[in-house]
Amino acid sequence: MKIMKRYFFLPVIFILSILIAACSGKRNAIGNEDEIIVVADSSEYLMLEPVLYETFSKVIYTPQPENLFNLIRKPYEELPAVKRKKNVIIVAPLNSGGYTSDYIKSILDSSVTDLVRNNKEFVFNKYDLWANDQLVMILTAPTIEDLEKKIVSNKDNLLHYFRKISDKRLFNSLYNARYERKDIEAKLLNNYGWIIYVQADFQLATDAPEDNFVWLRRAVNTDMERWIFVHWIDNVTPEWLNKDSITAIRDGLTEKYYKTTDNKNHVVIAQDQLTTFTEVNFLDKYAIMANGFWRFTDKSGGGPFISYTFYDEKTNRIYMLDGSIYAPKYYKKKLIQQVDVTLQSFLTKQQLSEDKIEDLLEELE
Repeated sequence: MKIMKRYFFLPVIFILSILIAACSGKRNAIGNEDEIIVVADSSEYLMLEPVLYETFSKVIYTPQPENLFNLIRKPYEELPAVKRKKNVIIVAPLNSGGYTSDYIKSILDSSVTDLVRNNKEFVFNKYDLWANDQLVMILTAPTIEDLEKKIVSNKDNLLHYFRKISDKRLFNSLYNARYERKDIEAKLLNNYGWIIYVQADFQLATDAPEDNFVWLRRAVNTDMERWIFVHWIDNVTPEWLNKDSITAIRDGLTEKYYKTTDNKNHVVIAQDQLTTFTEVNFLDKYAIMANGFWRFTDKSGGGPFISYTFYDEKTNRIYMLDGSIYAPKYYKKKLIQQVDVTLQSFLTKQQLSEDKIEDLLEELE
């Protein structure tokens, strides 16, 4: 019996060792964060290009026009050179007879291709397929017309997949425990019952408990500032979650705290620019996301902002988390993404482990 056990376990251990070695040898994905490589045959890409651009390359204004993602088409023959890229789309109808179509059929098993033929599935996401922190999205349908329709009707979800993994990669690059301002995080946790990740080059510009307002500021008095504020309202109901309340609260706070150095002007939401209010899932909570532009009341400067306002049942609070950019000489898409990712590091005390709480509060001793 002992001999049987010995011979049974040796192959398993050997196979596991091979798998572990293979996984550990996988390299990190490379390429620009806002670049998506699209593997497609030329004729099929020509037909799908308009809907792909509408989905992944739509223009945002910061206020300069910038594409969310830039699409670069590669033929199937260049797939080996694509395998380390961060963002990859492989797209083709299932039975077109092209090289990309044949490749897709070769990597999907029969049960999956049956779902595609019956128009039940058309998108398949492969994470870390050839490289770490990589997303490979396979898009396919019975015909190119079916594929075009499905991309259009699901464009928000398709874009979300790439934005989500991009945010994850960005946070991993920003986070550094060695340079984390745990002293500020500990103070916020101890005094107010929440934390947000504070990079080393941020400073606590304003701490106003009388208004439940905290302002974190980076690169003060430079041409590339980033501002983050957290505001909360106690003992309220979710009815406050509407665009009129959000606009009034934000303008009231910035009028008081976001002033020019001579105190003659302050920040307001730019009414002549579009501000969008979108219902989103923010850290597993229903929230209103606002995207728009701010400006000084004398119109001497301005920039983009993003905010999330949500109700927290456990604390009976409404939180407003807000990030703004002042960088008049620069494109701002990457900067606004950085403050957005920082906002998403927000946690209440109830969401923290006891070890994390103890670790932070040691900073106050």
